[in-house]
Formats: sequence, C-alpha cells, structure tokens
Amino acid sequence: MGRRAKNKQGDPAPIRDFSNTDARKPTKRKAEDEGPKRSPKKVKSTPASTPAKGSFKNNKDASVRAVKPKNLSAKERKKAKDGDREGSLGWEDVDDGDLEAHAASLFDDPADDDMVVFGDEIKNLKDDFDDDLDAQGPPQVLDLGDSEDEDKDSASSESDADGDEERITGKNIEARSRALDKTAALDAALDEEEMQQNVIPGDDEEPDLEMFDLPTAEEREAEKKNGGPDVQEVQRRIQECARVLGDFKRYGGKGRSRTEYVEQILADIASYYGYNDFLAEKLFQLFPVEEAIAFFEANEVPRPVTIRTNTLRTRRRDLAQALINRGVNLEPIGKWTNVGLQVFESPVPIGATPEYLAGHYMLQAASSFLPVIALAPAPNERVLDMASAPGGKTTYMSALMQNTGIIFANDSNKARTKSLTANVHRLGCKNVTVCSYDGREFPKVMGGFDRVLLDAPCSGTGVISKDTSVKINKSERDFTLLSHLQKQLILCAIDSVDPASATGGYVVYSTCSVTVDENEAVVDYALRKRPNVKLVDTGLEFGKEGYVSYRGKNFNPKLSLTRRFYPHVHNMDGFYVAKFKVEKRKKIIRDLLDKESPTSLGAEEGEKAEEVAFDSEEDKAIIDAAKRKQLKAKGYRVPRPAITSVPS
Repeated sequence: MGRRAKNKQGDPAPIRDFSNTDARKPTKRKAEDEGPKRSPKKVKSTPASTPAKGSFKNNKDASVRAVKPKNLSAKERKKAKDGDREGSLGWEDVDDGDLEAHAASLFDDPADDDMVVFGDEIKNLKDDFDDDLDAQGPPQVLDLGDSEDEDKDSASSESDADGDEERITGKNIEARSRALDKTAALDAALDEEEMQQNVIPGDDEEPDLEMFDLPTAEEREAEKKNGGPDVQEVQRRIQECARVLGDFKRYGGKGRSRTEYVEQILADIASYYGYNDFLAEKLFQLFPVEEAIAFFEANEVPRPVTIRTNTLRTRRRDLAQALINRGVNLEPIGKWTNVGLQVFESPVPIGATPEYLAGHYMLQAASSFLPVIALAPAPNERVLDMASAPGGKTTYMSALMQNTGIIFANDSNKARTKSLTANVHRLGCKNVTVCSYDGREFPKVMGGFDRVLLDAPCSGTGVISKDTSVKINKSERDFTLLSHLQKQLILCAIDSVDPASATGGYVVYSTCSVTVDENEAVVDYALRKRPNVKLVDTGLEFGKEGYVSYRGKNFNPKLSLTRRFYPHVHNMDGFYVAKFKVEKRKKIIRDLLDKESPTSLGAEEGEKAEEVAFDSEEDKAIIDAAKRKQLKAKGYRVPRPAITSVPS
C-alpha cells in the first residue's frame, strides 16, 4: 500500500442540504480523475446586511445576527426574508466538525498532498475568531436615537412658532407693537453706543497723531548732494504738508510758521512734478492746497481724445455709426454740445480714417468748442478770427453760419496758414478768407465786423498735459510780455467791431491759460480803457466764475460773468472765456456830458458857458514834443530842440 493511499482521507460524512443553491461545477482536473462522481455542494452565504457592532454572541456556536434595514422596497424585503429562512435551515444545525469536513472535501485532491492540511488551517482561523470574540466582551448595543423623530420635533416647533406669529388678533396687537418698539429702542441705543466708541476724537480728545517734522536746512543740503530726495519721501512730505496747511491750527508744529510749510511744499512740488520754482508758486497760489495738488496731478494725465462733427458734410449720428462700424469706441462728450464725440479706443488711427479725409470731422479739443459757443455767430454775418490757425474754431464758425456770410481767418504766423488753408478746404468751408496780418494792425487794415473772436496767444499753462516744456521754460518776463501783448490785441479786437451792428457787436476773448495775469487782469484793463464796452453772460452752462479779487487786487465786479475751466474739475484743458458787448461810443459821451451840469463848470444856472478855444501858440511846445515822440517811435533820429534863453 503506497504512501498516498495510506494518508488518503476517507469520504466525508453526509451533510444535510441547508442551502437552496446550485451544485458547484467540478474543476476539469477533478472531473477527469473522479469521472461521473458528484462533487459536494458549495455553501452559499446569506445576503444579510452588515451586522451591527456588538451583535455577536460570546459562545462557541456564535452565529451572525443580521440587522434588518428599515427603509427597503418590497422586493428587497422578500429577498432578505428568503435569506434568513435559508440561514435558519443550514447554519443553526451544522456542527463544527461537519463544517470542517465539508470545507476539506471542497479542496480535496488525491493528486496533491499539500491540500490535506487545509482543513487544519480553517480550524485554526476559527479558533482565532472565537478568541477575538472572547476578548471583545459582551455585545454592546448603541442607541443612536431616531433622527426622523428629531426632524419631526424640530419641524413641529417651527410650525408652532410660525403659528404663534400668524395668530395676531386685535387683543394682542397692541402688546406686540409695544414689544417691537422696545426692541427697536434697544437696537438704536446699541448703535448709538457703538458710534460713540468709533467716533473720531475732537479737539479736546486729540488722538496720538504722528507729527510731521519739517526737514532742516542741513538735511536739504544733504539731499541735494545725494542727487535729490527719494520720490516716495517727497510724495509723503507733500501729503503731510497739505494736511498741515489744511488745518494749521490743529496740525501745525510748535515754533513753526505757515510760511515754512508753504516753502517746503512748493519745493517738493517743483522737484516731484518737474516745474521751475517760479511757475510752481504761481500755479499753487491759484487754488486751495488740496485743489492745487489735484491740479498738478491732473496735468500729468492726458486729456480725452475728442472730435467735432462737421455738420456741413454729415450728422453726428451718421458719423458715430460709421466709426463704430470701424471698431471705434466713442460716446457724446456731454449735453453742452451737440457736435462733439469722445473717442475711448480705436483700432485705426483716428486722424487717418476715410471719414477724416472726407472732412466729416475735425480732431479738436473739447475746450476749443467753448469760445465759439460763446460767440454764437449767426448766418450772413461778418466775422473776424484774429488768431485762427490751425482752423478748428474757424471751421466750427463756418458750420454754424451754414457757409453764409464771410469769415476772415487771420494768423500772424504765415507758416501756420498752410495747415489752416488745408483744413478749410478739407471741411468744405466756402465762406472763409485766409489772411496773415499782425492782429494789432487790424483796425487799420479792416474793421466793421459783427463779431470778433480773439483766442489770444498765451503761456499755455492750461495745456501742460500736451506740452510739458511749459513747466520749465516760462519765467516772470514771459508772463509780463504776454500780458502786454494780450492787452494790445483785446483793444484792437474791440475797435474792430461795428457797434451799430444789428445782430452782433460782440467780442469773445479766450486763452488756454489759467493765470490771472493773462485773463482777469487783461479783461479788467479793457473795461477801464474802453468805457463803451461791458461784459455779458457767455451762455456756457458750466465752468467756474472768474476772480473778482485776487491777492489784494480788486477787479470789476462784472468779471464774475466770465468762466474758468480746469483739467481736474472738468476733465478738459485749462481755459478762460469772456464775452464783451460793444456799444456806440457817442451814446457814452452824451451820457457823460449830461452828467456835467453848467454849475459844475463854475457858471451860474441859466447862463451860457464860456466857449473854450484852442490856443496854438500856448500849446506849441506840447505839440512839438508829441511830434518828436512819434518820430522816435518810428526809428527816426530827432534833433533836440534849441534851448532859448528866457529874458529876465
């Protein structure tokens, strides 16, 4: 008898069929060895749910107690019930020894001796499992509560609260109103208390502010030697000085005067923004401290690009649609003009579009619209533009006059008349005559105009964002010379107007400057030199009033009718506009003569005043002196008059 036959396990004991499962198919090798022998059935596990913790019993014959789920469908409950019935038929009556024998028979292979020990391994695993159950102790049942009951309780409480709020009757409405008022009063008291805690202390409760110390003279010299102060430090000093000057009584340092802070902020402005000391001080004196800083900041930002629709060739709506179709982003400038458009973004050069070349619009700053709107030329009038290049205002007036009447476009610089002529032709202005004369000669060259526009040459302090060279190349002498030239031009413009004009008799004076020397001082001079001229409303809906007094100088009270425009306020170039009405000179002289009665001349009432005759012999010396002065002004050498001895 061989070794294999000796160690071969006998047939397993019969096991009662405890599961309703199909027979397990024999493997190919085993089927060949055993032939038609029927293989043992495989035990099918019950489809019970995962057992809860502590649900095992501490005994050798421990069985698995399935926890039945609560929310199951009818089909699932039937399936679970069948599984429980199968488990009750098989596992309760199966002995441990039979289970081991059955497990060993499943893997019995006569050709392999290693499978003999598999039953022992199953037994060892069973013993280990029993030991684990003994170590766990008695089963513990956890009471997790019923979440559905809690949800029902919370829902019922909320519904009760809603029901209480809804049940408002005539009896409890007054009590409820008082309760709401009381709650509102408590909330208001809490808000007030919080505001008092967060309020900024007044002068009596001064907070611990970091006081600003002015740099000493030694520190300034050290900064200059080191190549200038740090940009951030200069900006911080400007802000601190502005804060101190805004409320000097509160923030001013002890032993420091206001002048010291002003000098410091002027020096910092000049170095930070790139102005010379003279111009920085001149512009700083025009505004309060905070507004002056805003003005300097606005000069560092370019102004918006604006165009003016040429109504002689198109309408603003059609032009806007054509440019939008080309991808241009634009919108109307404002309600004060019906021809202006502001361009935000353009994929093509706005000065090279087919519409521009066809004369449908003109690239023009918004501030240049203002003097033409103030002048308001009417059709069939005779108009003079004393300084017209490059032609933006001239072509605008031609459009307002609908190509009727006549416009004399003059410019003293003959080279600039080329661009003026080109724009006049491109925009289709047929009532414009271009000429080049010095504006001070115009009353002699030509006169009798219904309206005159004088956009006088100026320092350009209102267009610093376009021409930054103004910051350093303007001195006090430049302002003096420009102011003198402007006074001459405005008198010539007034003399060129026909006071007897039925529709006109107006002069508009404008500059692209913000200084008083070039604006209010010039207008006040014209009012004093020409008594037949008065200021009228400009007709502009916005803008700040002109100065009536400035740094101790008092001007004509009517200067409040003039208008000032600033880049930091109106987002356009700095500009000044004044409008005059020229009346007949004879009427003014008659009024002056009527005021002088015969009694004021020393004659008695009713007597005829003595006629005053001209004595040529007595005034001969005065006449000769005046003639010599005129010849000297023309460049002639005039001999001195002979000195005659006075007889004793």
